[in-house]
Amino acid sequence: MKARTRTLLAAALVLGVAAGPVAPAAVAAVPARTAVREAPVFPAPPDAAALREALAGLPSGSATAALVRVGGSSGSWAGAAGVADLRTGRGAMAHARFRAGSVTKVFTAAVVLRLAAEGKLELDRPVQEYLPGLLPGTFEPVTVRQLLNHTSGIGAADGPGDAFEAQWAARFDRTDPREQIANAVAKGPEFRPGTAQHYLNINYTVLGVLTEAVTGRPYEEVVAARILRPLGLRQTSYPGSDPRIHGPHHHGYQAVERADGSTELRDVTVWESTSRWAAGDIISTTADLERFTVALFRGQVVPEPQLAEMFTVPQVRDFVSGKPAQLTAGMSRLVLPDGTVAWGKTGGRFGYSTAMGATRDLSRTLVYSVNSTDAKGQDMNPVALSVTLAAFRR
Repeated sequence: MKARTRTLLAAALVLGVAAGPVAPAAVAAVPARTAVREAPVFPAPPDAAALREALAGLPSGSATAALVRVGGSSGSWAGAAGVADLRTGRGAMAHARFRAGSVTKVFTAAVVLRLAAEGKLELDRPVQEYLPGLLPGTFEPVTVRQLLNHTSGIGAADGPGDAFEAQWAARFDRTDPREQIANAVAKGPEFRPGTAQHYLNINYTVLGVLTEAVTGRPYEEVVAARILRPLGLRQTSYPGSDPRIHGPHHHGYQAVERADGSTELRDVTVWESTSRWAAGDIISTTADLERFTVALFRGQVVPEPQLAEMFTVPQVRDFVSGKPAQLTAGMSRLVLPDGTVAWGKTGGRFGYSTAMGATRDLSRTLVYSVNSTDAKGQDMNPVALSVTLAAFRR
Protein backbone atom coordinates (compact mmCIF):
# COMPACT_ATOMS: atom_id res chain seq x y z
CA MET A 1 0.00 0.00 0.00
CA LYS A 2 1.42 3.40 -0.96
CA ALA A 3 2.44 5.70 1.91
CA ARG A 4 0.02 8.41 0.76
CA THR A 5 -2.88 5.93 0.80
CA ARG A 6 -1.95 4.81 4.32
CA THR A 7 -1.78 8.43 5.46
CA LEU A 8 -5.17 9.28 3.97
CA LEU A 9 -6.83 6.33 5.61
CA ALA A 10 -5.20 7.02 8.97
CA ALA A 11 -6.43 10.62 8.83
CA ALA A 12 -9.96 9.45 8.08
CA LEU A 13 -10.01 6.84 10.83
CA VAL A 14 -8.67 9.20 13.49
CA LEU A 15 -11.92 11.16 13.16
CA GLY A 16 -13.70 8.33 14.99
CA VAL A 17 -11.33 8.66 17.95
CA ALA A 18 -11.39 11.17 17.83
CA ALA A 19 -40.37 6.10 33.53
CA GLY A 20 -41.17 2.67 34.29
CA PRO A 21 -39.77 -0.81 34.03
CA VAL A 22 -38.29 -1.72 30.68
CA ALA A 23 -39.07 -5.08 29.14
CA PRO A 24 -35.88 -7.13 28.60
CA ALA A 25 -37.08 -8.09 25.12
CA ALA A 26 -37.36 -4.47 23.97
CA VAL A 27 -34.82 -4.86 21.17
CA ALA A 28 -36.53 -7.90 19.70
CA ALA A 29 -39.69 -5.84 19.19
CA VAL A 30 -37.99 -3.62 16.59
CA PRO A 31 -38.78 -4.74 13.03
CA ALA A 32 -35.71 -5.63 10.99
CA ARG A 33 -34.52 -3.31 8.24
CA THR A 34 -35.46 -4.15 4.67
CA ALA A 35 -32.67 -6.19 3.10
CA VAL A 36 -30.34 -4.37 0.73
CA ARG A 37 -30.93 -5.56 -2.85
CA GLU A 38 -27.94 -3.90 -4.50
CA ALA A 39 -24.75 -5.83 -5.18
CA PRO A 40 -22.66 -6.09 -2.00
CA VAL A 41 -19.82 -3.61 -1.58
CA PHE A 42 -17.53 -6.53 -0.68
CA PRO A 43 -18.59 -9.63 -2.65
CA ALA A 44 -15.40 -11.59 -1.83
CA PRO A 45 -14.31 -13.02 1.54
CA PRO A 46 -11.78 -11.13 3.71
CA ASP A 47 -8.13 -11.40 2.68
CA ALA A 48 -6.92 -13.87 5.32
CA ALA A 49 -3.27 -13.63 4.29
CA ALA A 50 -3.28 -9.83 4.57
CA LEU A 51 -4.94 -10.02 7.98
CA ARG A 52 -2.42 -12.55 9.27
CA GLU A 53 0.38 -10.33 8.02
CA ALA A 54 -1.14 -7.33 9.82
CA LEU A 55 -0.90 -9.24 13.12
CA ALA A 56 2.58 -10.63 12.54
CA GLY A 57 5.39 -9.64 14.89
CA LEU A 58 3.38 -9.04 18.05
CA PRO A 59 4.29 -8.10 20.69
CA SER A 60 6.10 -5.12 19.24
CA GLY A 61 7.05 -1.62 20.30
CA SER A 62 3.65 -0.26 19.30
CA ALA A 63 1.35 -3.02 20.57
CA THR A 64 1.52 -6.01 22.89
CA ALA A 65 -1.53 -7.87 21.54
CA ALA A 66 -4.41 -7.63 19.08
CA LEU A 67 -7.81 -9.25 18.62
CA VAL A 68 -9.58 -9.00 15.25
CA ARG A 69 -12.93 -10.13 13.85
CA VAL A 70 -13.82 -9.42 10.23
CA GLY A 71 -17.26 -10.51 9.08
CA GLY A 72 -20.16 -9.74 6.82
CA SER A 73 -22.25 -11.35 4.11
CA SER A 74 -19.15 -12.23 2.07
CA GLY A 75 -17.37 -14.29 4.73
CA SER A 76 -15.55 -13.99 8.03
CA TRP A 77 -12.11 -14.21 9.62
CA ALA A 78 -10.91 -13.98 13.22
CA GLY A 79 -7.46 -13.87 14.72
CA ALA A 80 -5.49 -13.09 17.87
CA ALA A 81 -1.79 -12.34 18.30
CA GLY A 82 0.68 -11.18 20.91
CA VAL A 83 0.64 -11.75 24.66
CA ALA A 84 -2.01 -11.24 27.30
CA ASP A 85 0.59 -10.38 29.94
CA LEU A 86 4.19 -9.31 29.36
CA ARG A 87 5.26 -10.59 32.77
CA THR A 88 4.21 -14.19 32.16
CA GLY A 89 4.30 -14.23 28.35
CA ARG A 90 0.87 -15.87 28.29
CA GLY A 91 -0.57 -15.85 24.78
CA ALA A 92 -3.40 -13.65 23.54
CA MET A 93 -6.95 -14.93 24.08
CA ALA A 94 -9.56 -14.54 21.36
CA HIS A 95 -12.34 -14.19 23.96
CA ALA A 96 -10.52 -11.62 26.12
CA ARG A 97 -12.42 -8.64 27.51
CA PHE A 98 -11.06 -5.11 27.03
CA ARG A 99 -11.85 -1.46 27.63
CA ALA A 100 -13.68 -0.19 24.53
CA GLY A 101 -13.40 3.53 25.29
CA SER A 102 -15.52 5.80 23.12
CA VAL A 103 -17.21 2.87 21.40
CA THR A 104 -19.46 3.37 24.44
CA LYS A 105 -20.94 6.37 22.63
CA VAL A 106 -22.56 4.07 20.06
CA PHE A 107 -24.44 2.30 22.85
CA THR A 108 -25.45 5.61 24.42
CA ALA A 109 -26.64 7.05 21.11
CA ALA A 110 -28.60 3.88 20.35
CA VAL A 111 -30.37 4.01 23.71
CA VAL A 112 -31.25 7.70 23.33
CA LEU A 113 -32.57 7.14 19.80
CA ARG A 114 -34.53 4.15 21.06
CA LEU A 115 -36.10 6.35 23.74
CA ALA A 116 -37.04 8.80 21.00
CA ALA A 117 -38.69 5.98 19.05
CA GLU A 118 -40.64 5.04 22.19
CA GLY A 119 -41.87 8.61 22.58
CA LYS A 120 -40.00 9.21 25.85
CA LEU A 121 -38.08 12.15 24.39
CA GLU A 122 -37.93 14.29 21.24
CA LEU A 123 -34.72 14.88 19.34
CA ASP A 124 -35.54 18.51 18.52
CA ARG A 125 -36.63 19.38 22.04
CA PRO A 126 -34.15 21.38 24.16
CA VAL A 127 -32.38 19.38 26.84
CA GLN A 128 -33.11 22.31 29.20
CA GLU A 129 -36.76 21.21 29.19
CA TYR A 130 -35.85 17.70 30.36
CA LEU A 131 -33.12 18.79 32.78
CA PRO A 132 -34.13 22.21 34.19
CA GLY A 133 -31.21 24.09 35.68
CA LEU A 134 -28.52 21.86 34.20
CA LEU A 135 -27.37 24.54 31.74
CA PRO A 136 -27.08 28.18 32.83
CA GLY A 137 -28.89 31.02 31.10
CA THR A 138 -25.82 31.81 29.01
CA PHE A 139 -26.77 28.83 26.80
CA GLU A 140 -29.32 29.02 24.03
CA PRO A 141 -31.60 25.97 23.71
CA VAL A 142 -29.52 22.84 23.06
CA THR A 143 -31.47 20.01 21.45
CA VAL A 144 -31.03 16.31 22.10
CA ARG A 145 -29.98 15.86 18.46
CA GLN A 146 -27.20 18.46 18.91
CA LEU A 147 -25.84 16.52 21.87
CA LEU A 148 -25.89 13.33 19.83
CA ASN A 149 -23.93 14.78 16.89
CA HIS A 150 -21.60 17.00 18.94
CA THR A 151 -22.99 20.33 17.72
CA SER A 152 -24.21 21.48 21.16
CA GLY A 153 -21.53 24.11 21.77
CA ILE A 154 -20.91 22.81 25.31
CA GLY A 155 -17.20 22.87 26.09
CA ALA A 156 -15.09 20.28 27.89
CA ALA A 157 -14.93 19.85 31.63
CA ASP A 158 -11.65 20.36 33.44
CA GLY A 159 -9.60 17.28 34.22
CA PRO A 160 -6.11 16.33 35.35
CA GLY A 161 -4.66 17.43 31.98
CA ASP A 162 -3.47 15.69 28.86
CA ALA A 163 -0.09 14.54 30.21
CA PHE A 164 0.02 10.83 30.98
CA GLU A 165 1.67 11.22 34.41
CA ALA A 166 -1.05 13.65 35.52
CA GLN A 167 -3.76 11.24 34.43
CA TRP A 168 -1.90 8.33 36.01
CA ALA A 169 -1.86 10.15 39.35
CA ALA A 170 -5.64 10.62 39.10
CA ARG A 171 -6.44 7.11 37.87
CA PHE A 172 -8.45 6.18 40.98
CA ASP A 173 -10.33 9.48 41.28
CA ARG A 174 -14.12 9.19 41.11
CA THR A 175 -16.13 11.68 39.06
CA ASP A 176 -19.76 12.68 39.47
CA PRO A 177 -21.39 13.35 36.07
CA ARG A 178 -23.46 16.32 37.24
CA GLU A 179 -20.41 17.93 38.81
CA GLN A 180 -18.52 17.35 35.56
CA ILE A 181 -21.32 19.02 33.59
CA ALA A 182 -21.49 21.95 36.04
CA ASN A 183 -17.76 22.50 35.62
CA ALA A 184 -18.05 22.47 31.82
CA VAL A 185 -21.06 24.77 31.44
CA ALA A 186 -19.74 27.31 33.94
CA LYS A 187 -17.36 28.43 31.18
CA GLY A 188 -20.21 29.34 28.86
CA PRO A 189 -20.79 28.03 25.32
CA GLU A 190 -17.99 27.52 22.80
CA PHE A 191 -20.29 28.39 19.88
CA ARG A 192 -23.98 28.74 19.08
CA PRO A 193 -25.71 25.34 19.09
CA GLY A 194 -25.93 23.76 15.66
CA THR A 195 -23.29 25.95 14.00
CA ALA A 196 -20.19 23.73 14.37
CA GLN A 197 -19.14 20.27 15.49
CA HIS A 198 -16.74 19.60 18.37
CA TYR A 199 -16.15 16.02 19.47
CA LEU A 200 -16.23 16.08 23.26
CA ASN A 201 -17.20 13.54 25.92
CA ILE A 202 -19.35 16.09 27.74
CA ASN A 203 -22.14 15.74 25.17
CA TYR A 204 -22.54 12.08 26.07
CA THR A 205 -22.22 12.73 29.78
CA VAL A 206 -25.28 14.98 29.43
CA LEU A 207 -27.03 12.24 27.41
CA GLY A 208 -26.35 9.76 30.23
CA VAL A 209 -27.99 12.10 32.74
CA LEU A 210 -30.86 12.69 30.30
CA THR A 211 -31.39 8.93 29.93
CA GLU A 212 -31.75 8.60 33.68
CA ALA A 213 -34.13 11.57 33.87
CA VAL A 214 -36.60 10.30 31.26
CA THR A 215 -36.56 6.65 32.41
CA GLY A 216 -36.19 7.01 36.16
CA ARG A 217 -33.50 4.31 36.09
CA PRO A 218 -29.69 4.27 36.18
CA TYR A 219 -28.12 4.74 32.76
CA GLU A 220 -26.33 1.39 32.92
CA GLU A 221 -29.61 -0.45 33.63
CA VAL A 222 -31.29 1.20 30.66
CA VAL A 223 -28.50 0.05 28.32
CA ALA A 224 -28.61 -3.45 29.77
CA ALA A 225 -32.40 -3.71 29.41
CA ARG A 226 -32.61 -2.36 25.88
CA ILE A 227 -29.39 -3.68 24.33
CA LEU A 228 -27.15 -5.99 26.34
CA ARG A 229 -29.66 -8.59 27.56
CA PRO A 230 -31.86 -8.75 24.43
CA LEU A 231 -28.82 -9.20 22.18
CA GLY A 232 -27.14 -11.65 24.54
CA LEU A 233 -24.05 -9.45 25.03
CA ARG A 234 -23.04 -11.30 28.18
CA GLN A 235 -19.41 -10.16 28.14
CA THR A 236 -20.24 -6.46 27.84
CA SER A 237 -20.54 -4.41 31.02
CA TYR A 238 -20.07 -1.06 32.70
CA PRO A 239 -17.42 -1.18 35.46
CA GLY A 240 -18.68 1.88 37.35
CA SER A 241 -16.17 2.71 40.08
CA ASP A 242 -14.54 -0.73 39.91
CA PRO A 243 -11.06 -0.16 38.39
CA ARG A 244 -10.52 -3.78 37.40
CA ILE A 245 -11.43 -5.81 34.33
CA HIS A 246 -12.99 -9.04 35.56
CA GLY A 247 -12.78 -12.30 33.65
CA PRO A 248 -10.26 -13.18 30.92
CA HIS A 249 -8.53 -10.04 29.69
CA HIS A 250 -5.30 -8.68 28.27
CA HIS A 251 -3.14 -6.33 30.27
CA GLY A 252 -2.82 -2.85 28.83
CA TYR A 253 0.53 -1.02 28.76
CA GLN A 254 1.61 2.55 28.17
CA ALA A 255 5.08 3.48 26.93
CA VAL A 256 6.50 6.00 29.42
CA GLU A 257 9.83 7.75 29.03
CA ARG A 258 12.11 7.53 32.07
CA ALA A 259 14.34 10.35 33.29
CA ASP A 260 17.38 8.70 31.69
CA GLY A 261 15.70 8.66 28.26
CA SER A 262 14.87 4.96 28.26
CA THR A 263 11.28 3.70 27.96
CA GLU A 264 9.24 1.54 30.31
CA LEU A 265 5.98 -0.22 29.51
CA ARG A 266 3.80 0.59 32.50
CA ASP A 267 0.85 -1.70 33.26
CA VAL A 268 -2.27 0.49 33.03
CA THR A 269 -4.89 -2.27 33.24
CA VAL A 270 -6.31 -1.20 36.60
CA TRP A 271 -7.90 2.22 36.10
CA GLU A 272 -11.07 3.86 37.41
CA SER A 273 -13.56 4.90 34.70
CA THR A 274 -16.26 7.15 36.15
CA SER A 275 -14.83 10.20 34.40
CA ARG A 276 -15.79 8.58 31.07
CA TRP A 277 -19.14 6.98 32.06
CA ALA A 278 -21.72 7.19 29.22
CA ALA A 279 -19.01 8.55 26.91
CA GLY A 280 -16.37 5.86 27.30
CA ASP A 281 -16.24 3.30 30.10
CA ILE A 282 -17.74 0.13 28.60
CA ILE A 283 -15.89 -3.21 28.70
CA SER A 284 -16.60 -5.75 25.95
CA THR A 285 -15.25 -8.43 23.59
CA THR A 286 -14.80 -8.54 19.83
CA ALA A 287 -17.59 -11.14 19.51
CA ASP A 288 -20.06 -8.97 21.45
CA LEU A 289 -19.18 -5.84 19.49
CA GLU A 290 -19.55 -7.69 16.20
CA ARG A 291 -23.01 -8.94 17.22
CA PHE A 292 -24.00 -5.43 18.30
CA THR A 293 -22.75 -3.91 15.02
CA VAL A 294 -24.78 -6.31 12.90
CA ALA A 295 -27.96 -5.89 14.95
CA LEU A 296 -27.59 -2.11 14.96
CA PHE A 297 -27.07 -1.77 11.22
CA ARG A 298 -29.99 -4.13 10.55
CA GLY A 299 -32.35 -1.92 12.52
CA GLN A 300 -32.84 -4.44 15.32
CA VAL A 301 -31.75 -1.99 18.03
CA VAL A 302 -32.98 1.39 16.75
CA PRO A 303 -35.90 1.59 14.29
CA GLU A 304 -36.21 3.91 11.34
CA PRO A 305 -36.49 6.86 11.13
CA GLN A 306 -34.36 7.28 14.28
CA LEU A 307 -31.65 4.95 12.94
CA ALA A 308 -31.05 7.40 10.08
CA GLU A 309 -29.50 9.78 12.65
CA MET A 310 -26.58 7.38 13.02
CA PHE A 311 -25.85 7.67 9.29
CA THR A 312 -26.42 11.41 8.93
CA VAL A 313 -23.56 13.93 9.11
CA PRO A 314 -24.63 17.50 9.99
CA GLN A 315 -23.79 20.12 7.38
CA VAL A 316 -21.38 22.10 9.55
CA ARG A 317 -17.62 22.32 9.99
CA ASP A 318 -15.38 20.98 12.70
CA PHE A 319 -14.83 23.60 15.40
CA VAL A 320 -11.10 22.89 15.68
CA SER A 321 -9.94 22.04 12.14
CA GLY A 322 -12.50 23.93 10.08
CA LYS A 323 -12.93 20.87 7.87
CA PRO A 324 -16.38 19.45 7.00
CA ALA A 325 -17.94 17.50 9.86
CA GLN A 326 -17.66 13.70 9.81
CA LEU A 327 -19.46 12.69 13.01
CA THR A 328 -23.02 11.41 13.24
CA ALA A 329 -25.12 10.42 16.24
CA GLY A 330 -22.67 8.04 17.89
CA MET A 331 -20.53 7.17 14.87
CA SER A 332 -18.36 8.59 12.08
CA ARG A 333 -18.55 8.49 8.31
CA LEU A 334 -15.31 7.14 6.89
CA VAL A 335 -14.47 7.44 3.20
CA LEU A 336 -11.74 4.96 2.31
CA PRO A 337 -9.15 5.79 -0.37
CA ASP A 338 -11.00 3.78 -3.03
CA GLY A 339 -14.23 5.68 -2.31
CA THR A 340 -15.83 2.97 -0.16
CA VAL A 341 -17.90 4.44 2.66
CA ALA A 342 -17.85 2.77 6.07
CA TRP A 343 -19.48 3.80 9.34
CA GLY A 344 -18.22 3.13 12.82
CA LYS A 345 -16.49 4.29 15.97
CA THR A 346 -13.05 4.05 17.50
CA GLY A 347 -12.18 4.25 21.16
CA GLY A 348 -8.99 4.74 23.11
CA ARG A 349 -8.18 4.12 26.76
CA PHE A 350 -4.62 3.83 27.99
CA GLY A 351 -3.47 0.38 26.91
CA TYR A 352 -6.47 -0.27 24.66
CA SER A 353 -7.38 0.89 21.14
CA THR A 354 -10.74 -0.38 19.88
CA ALA A 355 -12.91 -0.02 16.79
CA MET A 356 -16.22 -1.30 15.46
CA GLY A 357 -17.67 -0.54 12.06
CA ALA A 358 -19.07 -1.78 8.77
CA THR A 359 -20.25 -0.87 5.32
CA ARG A 360 -23.92 0.09 5.36
CA ASP A 361 -24.90 -3.12 3.53
CA LEU A 362 -23.02 -5.26 6.11
CA SER A 363 -21.02 -7.01 3.41
CA ARG A 364 -17.95 -6.21 5.51
CA THR A 365 -17.72 -5.64 9.27
CA LEU A 366 -14.66 -5.03 11.41
CA VAL A 367 -14.03 -5.12 15.14
CA TYR A 368 -10.60 -4.96 16.72
CA SER A 369 -8.94 -4.45 20.05
CA VAL A 370 -5.27 -3.54 19.88
CA ASN A 371 -3.26 -3.26 23.08
CA SER A 372 -1.53 -0.11 21.93
CA THR A 373 1.43 1.21 23.90
CA ASP A 374 0.36 4.77 23.07
CA ALA A 375 -3.43 4.48 22.77
CA LYS A 376 -4.02 8.18 23.38
CA GLY A 377 -1.36 9.38 20.96
CA GLN A 378 -2.00 11.68 18.02
CA ASP A 379 -1.23 9.06 15.38
CA MET A 380 -3.22 5.94 14.65
CA ASN A 381 -1.60 2.80 15.99
CA PRO A 382 0.27 1.11 13.10
CA VAL A 383 -1.12 -2.34 13.92
CA ALA A 384 -4.69 -0.97 13.97
CA LEU A 385 -4.03 0.78 10.65
CA SER A 386 -2.64 -2.38 9.06
CA VAL A 387 -5.62 -4.39 10.30
CA THR A 388 -8.06 -1.85 8.88
CA LEU A 389 -6.33 -1.74 5.51
CA ALA A 390 -6.34 -5.53 5.35
CA ALA A 391 -9.96 -5.84 6.46
CA PHE A 392 -11.23 -3.47 3.76
CA ARG A 393 -8.95 -4.75 1.02
CA ARG A 394 -10.78 -5.80 -2.13
